Amino acid sequence: MRAIAIETPGGPEVLTPVTMPRPQPQAGEVLIKVAAAGVNRPDLLQRQGTYPPPPGASPLPGLEVAGVIVAVGDGVAPTRIGERVCALTPGGGYAEYAAAPEGHCLPVPAALSMIEAAALPEGAFTVWGNVFDRGRLQPGETLLIHGGTSGIGSLAIQMAKAHGTAVLVTVGSDEKAAAARALGADHVINYRTEDFGLKTLEATQGRGADVILDMVGGPYIQRNIDCAAVEGRIVFIAFQGGSSAEVDFRKVMMRRLTLTGTTLRPQSIAAKTRLAAALTETVWPWVEKGLIRPQIYRVFPLAEAAAAHALLESGEPIGKIVLGLE
Repeated sequence: MRAIAIETPGGPEVLTPVTMPRPQPQAGEVLIKVAAAGVNRPDLLQRQGTYPPPPGASPLPGLEVAGVIVAVGDGVAPTRIGERVCALTPGGGYAEYAAAPEGHCLPVPAALSMIEAAALPEGAFTVWGNVFDRGRLQPGETLLIHGGTSGIGSLAIQMAKAHGTAVLVTVGSDEKAAAARALGADHVINYRTEDFGLKTLEATQGRGADVILDMVGGPYIQRNIDCAAVEGRIVFIAFQGGSSAEVDFRKVMMRRLTLTGTTLRPQSIAAKTRLAAALTETVWPWVEKGLIRPQIYRVFPLAEAAAAHALLESGEPIGKIVLGLE
């Protein structure tokens, strides 16, 4: 099969087209003929050598795919062969074939193309696990999303609105502000020209945000605490601005805040299977109703994965970048 390998840690140029044997599905796994694969920031970190795959996972990058099941491992019903699925993978998505645990596969929604479906799993698992599971977002509450037009941010806006919550987002340009509003954001804050903490308090009449989804960290950590509501939950999923900060914890105590976060890839198969079940029950019906649709910024052929990485690193995209294999 054709695939994209990481020749050595480094920039986008180290992504190398290769030919290699297709994987064999192990017990509890399915083999997917990949039609499209999502490109995510963890892929960039793996390419740079700072986010290695978990033990036993494919060394190839790629954490989400869409395609057709063409083979199954022991313990998986052969009747699954031929199913159109999108799947969360532990690695290996940048290839013509990828293996995934059966429980991490979700049906391709009828309303979506394979390209769109490939842009769903990583974001949907991440948003559900952090905003809804750990963050316990409830209808009527307020969610503040940093990076509101990223792949995860654009999906989080739509999922939160479908859930009946108010949404505030931070963005870095007028173009991204317009995109966030089009997705349903109630308040959009340009972090380059406005203080997101003050604007959050203004938008909530001084109450603050009930849940904050942060992929920046660093200088945002204290500012998140300052604009969180009483009993608020601050959830970290990345630290693009740094993973350390000097923090005054008195407001954490006084407002009874919860600071938490997760990384998705190292979680157990069982934990991710539970997330998949929750998505099937709650989020997939929203997708079928048209309340959620992945925002596709650009599609590259598999061989141009390096260009896809360079574009994602630029910070330009609004929504997701996808590799198309058909």
